[in-house]
Amino acid sequence: MVGKEQRINEKIQVREVRLIDEKGEQRGIVPTVEAMEMARRAGVDLVEVSPTASPPVCKLLDYGKYRFEQEKKLREAKKKQKLVKLKEIRMQPKIEEHDLAFKTKHIAEFLGEGFKVKVTIRFRGRELAHTERGRDVLNKVLEHLGESFVVDKTPVMEGRMMSMFISPKSKR
Repeated sequence: MVGKEQRINEKIQVREVRLIDEKGEQRGIVPTVEAMEMARRAGVDLVEVSPTASPPVCKLLDYGKYRFEQEKKLREAKKKQKLVKLKEIRMQPKIEEHDLAFKTKHIAEFLGEGFKVKVTIRFRGRELAHTERGRDVLNKVLEHLGESFVVDKTPVMEGRMMSMFISPKSKR
């Protein structure tokens, strides 16, 4: 919690707080005025770290340093998060064998580059009565790919479309 919602020093408007001193030791429940005085004597700030607790938890610490540490943690977390990119390949249930092989080759390339792939079969008109053909096409795609992937979501009908999600096997 960094920024506007963090209350420090005079902005803390409760009668008493649960206090943690600058060494990290619990001081118990202390009147806010007394906690402010302790912070002034120590030359640090009184920072509310858990406003939802009853009574709120406050720490005696250097607020500038505390904010810097919080922002540093946020930056590290952002570096570690991985963006999942999704590619979609669309087909029809009456796809020819060569076209199927061509599209499957593209799916394999996308998986090789680390993308997740959504394979979609679009049904038109009377094709909707034969959804098993779409499922057969998706199973053929899986056969052509071999073992280089993980099926995240098995084939499912969504309106006039049947789709499945596949992702590359993790490199670990």
